[in-house]
Amino acid sequence: MRVDPSFDTFVEQKSAALLRLAYLLTGDRGHAEDLLQTALLRTMRRWSKACHAPESYVRHVMINLSRDRIRALLRRPRETALPEDTNAFRSDDPGLAGIGDRRMVTDAIRKLPVRQRQVIVLRYFEDLSVEQTAELLDCSSGTVKSYTSRALSRLRELLGDFHETNGRRAFQ
Repeated sequence: MRVDPSFDTFVEQKSAALLRLAYLLTGDRGHAEDLLQTALLRTMRRWSKACHAPESYVRHVMINLSRDRIRALLRRPRETALPEDTNAFRSDDPGLAGIGDRRMVTDAIRKLPVRQRQVIVLRYFEDLSVEQTAELLDCSSGTVKSYTSRALSRLRELLGDFHETNGRRAFQ
């Protein structure tokens, strides 16, 4: 199968950032890699449509795939998760380096309910507007604001000791 060279260029430039998004959505590196691979495959198949805004298209596919995964997980018996080494997920992204203790933040985000986690990841890690987030999640702007407010309150509770000891407040 022939692949458009612009698709290859897009993957080379954006795969690290998209993998980070997938990891933050799933909380598991293996699932994140699978999610990204499936999303890129679907994007490649529809490249003529997606090439005008490929990053947005892939994000939309990843959100839908993560929802499908959650629905499938709810239909199966619960699995017991093994402790994860979140330090294995490294990024050269300077934006993440300024957050502080990556493990604490990642663990706190993982404890949020799915929709709140999706809103936080899209709004603060992907730097999308309320309207863009609402469009991706197929909900109203008010719903995004409500989930954001609840998620930030919960993160403040979970990270209370963390940002007091570091002398600054994250997620204000």
